[in-house]
This record gives sequence, C-alpha cells and structure tokens, in this order.
Amino acid sequence: MKNFTYKNPTQIVFGKDTHQSIGKHIADSKIKKVLLTYGSERIKEDGLFDIVIKSLEEHNIAYVELGGIVSNPVLSKVYEGVNSAKDNSVDAILSVGGGSVLDSAKAIAAGALYSGDVWDFFIGEKVIEDALPIFDIITLAATGSEMNTFAVITKEETNQKFSIASPHVYPRVSIINPELQKSVSQEYLVYSAADIIAHSIEGYFTATYHPDIVAKYVEANISTVIATTEKLIEDKNDYDARAEFAWAATQALNGTTYLGVQGASFPNHMIEHSLSALFNVAHGAGLSVVIPAWMKWYYQQNEKQFERFAQNIFGKKTALEGIEALESWFNKIGTPTRLSQFDIHESSINNIVENAYTNAQFFGLSKIYTKEVLTEILHLAL
Repeated sequence: MKNFTYKNPTQIVFGKDTHQSIGKHIADSKIKKVLLTYGSERIKEDGLFDIVIKSLEEHNIAYVELGGIVSNPVLSKVYEGVNSAKDNSVDAILSVGGGSVLDSAKAIAAGALYSGDVWDFFIGEKVIEDALPIFDIITLAATGSEMNTFAVITKEETNQKFSIASPHVYPRVSIINPELQKSVSQEYLVYSAADIIAHSIEGYFTATYHPDIVAKYVEANISTVIATTEKLIEDKNDYDARAEFAWAATQALNGTTYLGVQGASFPNHMIEHSLSALFNVAHGAGLSVVIPAWMKWYYQQNEKQFERFAQNIFGKKTALEGIEALESWFNKIGTPTRLSQFDIHESSINNIVENAYTNAQFFGLSKIYTKEVLTEILHLAL
C-alpha cells in the first residue's frame, strides 16, 4: 500500500430512533442556534420535522428554517442560506434530508464565515479556511456526504456543476436511521444504487496502484449494494437490507475505499455533472448511463482489473462480460442506461462535450478526456 494519513472526525449515530437525539448532540457542542436546512415539505408531512423541532426545543436550541433545497442543488439557494446564516447569527447548520440538502449545508457553512462570494471556493480562487459546525439527519442513502469533505453545487446561470472538498466541512455528527429512508421511492432507490456503485468503482478502475485489501472491500460494498437493492425492491420495509444499503453508501465515499490507492480519478462523475447541470437529470440516473459507456471505452487500459470485477461481482470471465452484466443489472432494476431515455439525442452531444470538457479541466483530466474522447464516450451512451 502507498503511504496515507487517514482521519475522519465525523461521529456516526446509526440505527432506529436515533434522530430523536439530534438536539442533545447539538447541545453537547454548546450550539444555541441553528439554520435548519431541508428539501421538500415531505419532512413536515411525515412528522420528521416535528420530531426534530421537539428535540431542539428540549435542549433550548433556537432555529431558523431554510427549506426548498432541490435535487441537484443550486447556488442561488446556497446564497439564500449564507445570507440567512449571517443575518440570524446562527452557530451551526443542521441538515435534514438527502445528499443535496447536506451538500448545500456544507456550502452554506463555509460561506457563512467568508466575506466574499462562496462560489470562489468552487472555482478554486479561494481555499476554505473555516466553516460553521454541521450536523445532519440523512434521509436518503446515496452520496456519502454524511461522512466526507465533499459538496457539489450547480451555478444556474452558467450550467457549471462544481465541487468543493475541505476538512472544515466534515459533518460533526451524522445521524443515519435507516427507517427514515423507507419513504424513498423505488426510482430514487435504484438511482442511489448506481451512485454508490460509481463511488466504489472510480478508484477501483482508474488507480495506477490499488491495494488488494481495498479492492476486496470495494467488491464487498458493490455486492452488498446489488443484493440489498434487489431485496428492497421486493420489500421496502426490510430493515436489515435498508441498513446495509445505507452503510454501504456511507462507506463508499468516506475515504476507506481509497486508502493506500494511487492515481485514482473520477471521470464518471466528471461527465455526469454535465448531464445533471444541463438537463437536470437525477445524478444517480445520469451515472448509470455514463458508467457502461465509459467502461466500454476505458476497459483495455486496465483489463485485468475489469476481469477481476467481472469474476468477483458477476461470476463472468471477461472484461466485456462484466460490463454487459452491470449494464444488464442496471436495466433489470430500472435505472437508465441510455441518453435517449432522458430524451437526449445526438444533436445535444456537442453541448454536453463543451460543458464536460470544462469539468475535465477542473478535474485535471483534460489531457486524457479531450473533446474527441468525450464525444466517443457519449456516443456509446446514445
């Protein structure tokens, strides 16, 4: 294994009824006032909001609401949150929702302690030097944002979907109660499965050096996602399957699947960010389209690892058989595998390529993923 330093300061509180303790966890950090961020009104309709508020009030924690955060979160809402955090002098950010809400909370937490434009952090003009403490109750398993340093936001005016990464935006406490995720639709369950698999395979396939122990861990994570997704399609109330699925989502991108790895990159995310920025497709759905196309273009550059994937995940022999098996599984569970399923056709390829090439420059991958290469990959996804 290559040298590494691993530190993850996020405290995970996992299991049934754990969300009821959110007030205590915040009070333990001497927080007196939070900006409560969430997405739709669903958390009020299903009673989660009331439980959270009761817990805050029991510990004398004041709150200011910021709802309406959308899937594929946008910069304008982050600006609204930054202004609210500053105007109301909050001490911390509390995210109740999925990865989009938490990503927005991270950006708001950084922007609240910065005198300039929070977008500066996303375009690399400034480095995050501090952020408000972040707490969250995660209600959808997918992004792993509950235990990592990343956040992705779209600037609507320019269709730029960029990310930040800073140790200052690790959540302080993340509550994962799998029971809260039962209300996730089957559509978003399968999109989430694709997202978790994407986080797992990016380094697995692209790294110039990948330790065997980490590869085995990645394979276990992917196998868990496949098995539990199928169980949850059959029975959404299967708590044990829901719990393992949720933990696989967290583990896929909390750093453990990249320890001792060298030379890893995130080309599938790089390309997909353009799809969701330009067409507002669900991130996981976009990934399930990009992944098989990218694999078909890339596999010969690391064929032994693709053969290993085929054998250990699907019991197949060749790299191409493994790619076909993954694509077939995506089709089986009902997540898209073709751009045409989004009503995106060849006439849109050039616009996607131009946007994706900008992403490639920010990802440091533009020498590999030229406009010609991006065009070739996207044609494989038509």
